[in-house]
Amino acid sequence: MFRPDRLGASRLNDFARLCARGCGLALTALVALTACSGRQTSGWSGYAEGDYVYVSSPLGGQLNSVDVRIGQTVEQGAQLFVLDAESELAAQQEAASRLSAAQAQSRDMDTGKRREEVAVTQAQLEQARVAETLAASDLQRQQQLVAQGFVSKARAEDAATTLKQAHAHVEELAAAMQVVHLPARNEERAAQQASAQAAREVLHQNQWRVQQKQQKAPVAAWVADVFYRPGEFVPAGQPVVSLLPPTNIKARFFVPEADLASLHAGQSVSLSCDGCGAPIAAVVSRISTQPEFTPPVIYSNSQRSKLVFMAEAQPSAQDASRLKPGQPLDVRPATQANGAAR
Repeated sequence: MFRPDRLGASRLNDFARLCARGCGLALTALVALTACSGRQTSGWSGYAEGDYVYVSSPLGGQLNSVDVRIGQTVEQGAQLFVLDAESELAAQQEAASRLSAAQAQSRDMDTGKRREEVAVTQAQLEQARVAETLAASDLQRQQQLVAQGFVSKARAEDAATTLKQAHAHVEELAAAMQVVHLPARNEERAAQQASAQAAREVLHQNQWRVQQKQQKAPVAAWVADVFYRPGEFVPAGQPVVSLLPPTNIKARFFVPEADLASLHAGQSVSLSCDGCGAPIAAVVSRISTQPEFTPPVIYSNSQRSKLVFMAEAQPSAQDASRLKPGQPLDVRPATQANGAAR
């Protein structure tokens, strides 16, 4: 009886040996080619990210006006919004008046008496000198009368006492004349100068409070969002406008654990996206030290392919304007991207 399975068995064995030999040669060639060319990554996926600048006032108040609109480009120092500052302006005027009063008192202590006050003291001194002269004449006359026996010795003693009083009054007014030309004592002057400095600091504080009710752009940027409208009350520290400077736009991408050794900070990469035109050059600015997983997994040989590290790359400010936060990106090493372009 004819048995086709026995007849084909030897032929099948021969065919298997030929296939094994050919496959081994092909596998050997593939390994050699891979060893010569080195491992090439296909790039990494990521997205554009922006670090926003949130502008707020440290003081609360009613929002009077918003001077920018969403999507507008503003220069550094441009006014963004104004809060009501009526109370702060009144406090500033009060502080300015107190400072003027303190400064005037300080100058007054540095100058001594006025000319009219000096004239009054001078006249009083002249009167005292005349009275002293009269008292001296009266004492001399009384002494002569005592010597002639017309009056008692007590009359002469009274005249001598009157002369002493007149002389003391003259000395008092002469000393006062010297004082009127002198400034205040050093301690009084120092105290008044300290009071003037305190008033100056209070004025500075109120000026600062008024300035904080008018916020300006800290950097040149795009207006990303406006959170309040005129007429609304804005709490202290609550952002009113968010800005996005071009220098704050970056690429954030995720590198598999196997590619981590080929990436380092300062390395040049190329960013590509739909609608961006030519690739955008960027420099790796950060590589996370903490791994991430695409779902929560454990460290095992079969699941290590899910382990990725977050990295960031910073383009130039001019090229960053071509990116929008949230836009998907393809990231490649710069050398590989140049080779692909050639």
